[in-house]
Amino acid sequence: MGSRKNSADRKAEIVEAMLALVAELGPACATTQAVADRVGITQAGVFRHFPAKKDLWLAVADWLVMEAQARWAKARKSEKSPLAGIRCVIEAQFEFIQQTPAVHSLIFSRELHAQNEELRRSFNSMGTVFHVLLTDLVKQAQAAGELSSDFAPHEIANVLLTLPSGLATRWSLSGRTFNLAKEGTRLLEILLYGMSKVH
Repeated sequence: MGSRKNSADRKAEIVEAMLALVAELGPACATTQAVADRVGITQAGVFRHFPAKKDLWLAVADWLVMEAQARWAKARKSEKSPLAGIRCVIEAQFEFIQQTPAVHSLIFSRELHAQNEELRRSFNSMGTVFHVLLTDLVKQAQAAGELSSDFAPHEIANVLLTLPSGLATRWSLSGRTFNLAKEGTRLLEILLYGMSKVH
């Protein structure tokens, strides 16, 4: 059995174990018994902190959403130029997915979403926040003359938003055989070049 920990630390450990299992085996195999085995406690111990598996999934989603938003905020503040801000925010998302592979599996798990409406809403909200952030940066970049104004800001944001998810799918299908962040940065430059005001 694992050593006694306070509730917050144990909850964090359980969430971390869940993320690791999803990354290794997929959402369907991330059972409460598997989580208990990984943490070194009983299954009943998991349920003491999360009365239902649904509650555990929501805790996982909460962690992912907060972590993603913290990374986006940090990336946005790191650059003064709006265009550089777009680069940093998208690159931060690629790095987040690469470092936490479970995020992609969970966001695109249709079966899991069908079983947990709150989980689906949580991830949808995260996507909406990301889209709003990108739209705002695009507006700033257009005003600064860094991006073409031929397209609406929300349309450019839509294109930018699909890049991490689309490439992450290819990365996952390949068995994570290439550097997602590096390849993502290269493709992002192609996109931004195509949308820039002056070539």
